[in-house]
Amino acid sequence: MRAAVCRSFGAPLEIADIDLRPPGPGEVEVAIAACAVCHSDIHGMDGAWGGHLPAVYGHEAAGHVTAAGAGVTGIATGDPVLVTPIRACGTCPSCAGGHPATCETPHDRVQGSPLRDRDGTPVEQGISAAAFAERVVVDRSQVQKIPADIGMDAACLLSCGVITGFGAVANTAGVKPGSDVAVVGAGGVGLNCIQGAAIAGAARVIAVDPVPEKLDAAREFGATDAVLATDNDVELQIMRLTGGRGADTVLVTVGAAGAYRTAPRFLAPRGQLIAVGMPPSDAWAEWSPADFSYYGQGIRGSCLGDTVLSRDIPYLVELYRQGRLKLDELVTGRYPLERINDAIGDTRAGRSRRNVILFGGNGR
Repeated sequence: MRAAVCRSFGAPLEIADIDLRPPGPGEVEVAIAACAVCHSDIHGMDGAWGGHLPAVYGHEAAGHVTAAGAGVTGIATGDPVLVTPIRACGTCPSCAGGHPATCETPHDRVQGSPLRDRDGTPVEQGISAAAFAERVVVDRSQVQKIPADIGMDAACLLSCGVITGFGAVANTAGVKPGSDVAVVGAGGVGLNCIQGAAIAGAARVIAVDPVPEKLDAAREFGATDAVLATDNDVELQIMRLTGGRGADTVLVTVGAAGAYRTAPRFLAPRGQLIAVGMPPSDAWAEWSPADFSYYGQGIRGSCLGDTVLSRDIPYLVELYRQGRLKLDELVTGRYPLERINDAIGDTRAGRSRRNVILFGGNGR
């Protein structure tokens, strides 16, 4: 099959033929119809988190089941499904406690990968999915059935970008009606935090971003207020908008240490900072622990929105069908696999909400 292979960190991806083994027990093979480009993929192909080469990235995907291994239940060949990076064992403390997104059972994405180069070399299954390819073989836990009437280019966004942002609001933060929320970063994940906070009934949803056009988009997705991150008085503006208190919840959706350094200053007493965006592993941010202690504030990480696929995906699909959750509006560009490096370049430049790779000759 054809796949976009990373052979050197920081270099363009190579479209190449590689081998994919059939699904084993508990695994599913899916023909990919659409896969969005996420900044986590870009971090991976840049080597920001280390890793093995060659590798295939891509983890925000949708397609149709083409085969299933022994013991697989609940789905059948031909079913439309999401392919997600949430690989869950079901029995570790996190999974048993209802938090499969932080499954504690390790998985070898190199030796355990279903991918091999044409010379037999293992190809890393990047972010546990490797969906920049015509087909994938993944664990059954990573697949969630979806209705057949939803376009694959919109549906694939539910596999990561939407659940990460919306779930950070609904599952991790538990945003309450009437509260004040600030979202730092109005990219793809940030917009989903914004619409999640609006749906949750937040009184104010304040978008913070250095790009004016992104703040315009934030308003379309439910932001009540917008603050330009390059202003010298960002903290003061947020305090004015919240009656001098600050925000009850601040969600940082960008992978930039600088954003994490400044975000605590936007918090209200007993407010919570939710870490959503993932900077490179060597990036650090410093805060005053005395402030967090004195004001009773907290910091929490949110991995993939603490999503439970079987619970959250049907809910999000229903919100989409009701016209309350925007998916189609998140798609900026559609590309064939052969133009994946153009899609990545556009994403790097910050010009897109989500660029989607379409398979089967449907890209443009």
